[in-house]
Amino acid sequence: MFVRGVEYLWHSTLYNWTSMRRNALGELSGSLGDLGTLLPIMVALTAAKSISLSSTLIFSGIFNIISGTVFGIPIAVQPMKAVASIVLARHLTLEENMAAGIGVAVIVLLLSITGLLSKVSVLIPIPIIKGVQLGAGFSLVLNAGATMSKLSLNSDEWYDSQWWTVGAFIVLFGTCRWPQKVPYAILIFSLGLLMSAIRLARDEDDMPKFRINWPFDCVIPTLADFATGFSTAGLGQVPLTVLNSVIAVAYLSNDLLPERPAPSVTALGMSVAIMNLVGCWFGAMPVCHGSGGLAGQYRFGARSGASVQILGIAKIAIGVCFGDSLTGLFENFPASLLGVMVFAAGMELISVGEDLNTTAADLYRGPDGRRPGHIICPPRALEMQTRRDRYLIMMVTAGITIGFKNSFIGFIAGCVCWALLEAQNRMDEWGDDWDEAGSEISTETTPLLGS
Repeated sequence: MFVRGVEYLWHSTLYNWTSMRRNALGELSGSLGDLGTLLPIMVALTAAKSISLSSTLIFSGIFNIISGTVFGIPIAVQPMKAVASIVLARHLTLEENMAAGIGVAVIVLLLSITGLLSKVSVLIPIPIIKGVQLGAGFSLVLNAGATMSKLSLNSDEWYDSQWWTVGAFIVLFGTCRWPQKVPYAILIFSLGLLMSAIRLARDEDDMPKFRINWPFDCVIPTLADFATGFSTAGLGQVPLTVLNSVIAVAYLSNDLLPERPAPSVTALGMSVAIMNLVGCWFGAMPVCHGSGGLAGQYRFGARSGASVQILGIAKIAIGVCFGDSLTGLFENFPASLLGVMVFAAGMELISVGEDLNTTAADLYRGPDGRRPGHIICPPRALEMQTRRDRYLIMMVTAGITIGFKNSFIGFIAGCVCWALLEAQNRMDEWGDDWDEAGSEISTETTPLLGS
């Protein structure tokens, strides 16, 4: 086991290095692909004093480096969105926020150690998993649209109007076929930082200041913090983490990067648990992996773990050197540009649904009958009714996820839809068997009746 682990790490490191040499611009640009999700939530939690910005940057940077090294794919380290949204809505304290992250981590760790995560992932039909991914993608697009719709073409604020959005969209779609050659995310992010710095230049007090920061201040939540934080914010995050941050990421990795061994569900679950069982004791934002982040980084050119390693190094350097003084710079980042980056990440995640009935993982069978075996054998063809059923299940899951803004409710709706369609299929099969049996009886008795 130890030898296999060392060999796997060696191959991941070699792949990262090779990819960085061949695709340096793509990896660098892809490292910024998840900022559209990270920045708004991180800044909002910092402003609410629910996290330590320096600890968040340093620890999430460390997790980025470790994840990129271990998995060898551009896997994101994202905020726990359900926890963050409730913390901001209910004005929970830093200790309660940390308690929520620790509580989620403990449950995910137990599910991973006992093997329940891997067993559940095999049982969930692919259309439901893709529906969860589509729901997350459409949610990102809607959030981006809501952000950009608040802007105006005739705004008096030169730095944030819909003209910037229009220009960013033109560049995005004008270069969409060359994500590894045109560093779109680098260009947009650099422009946004420059515009933010120009705005802050009027007030020197808000400008970032060089100051060494170390995340050594421990945060010890009380039992009351755990009772409030986990029950209010953490409990609803558990199904979202299991579905979108673990199971969906494993399948999405296989879809986007079939040449790389996809991380196992158990390994992803252990990763999520360890990140929060370490960082949350020092005030770092509760984090997880996410299919949206992986899709965004892939969309902007990332193809290996080198991209998130670059991001991790940058986070650590910025966190140590500037820390909380960066809040003003991030808060003034133009929404017109940030919204376009979020939109692009959402569209990349939505695109994984197009192969549902053609090259999805469950359409392949290897020699041992397991999935995926697409390297060995071609996908199986589906009947028209089966295609329609699979599409319906995927869209019901995505639609309910969007409508209720909850992946778990969408997942349950998809399961119910799948079960009902399966019941109808069984009834149709029984009906066909009954008709065939009746036809055979009729054929056998016809001569007797005729005589």
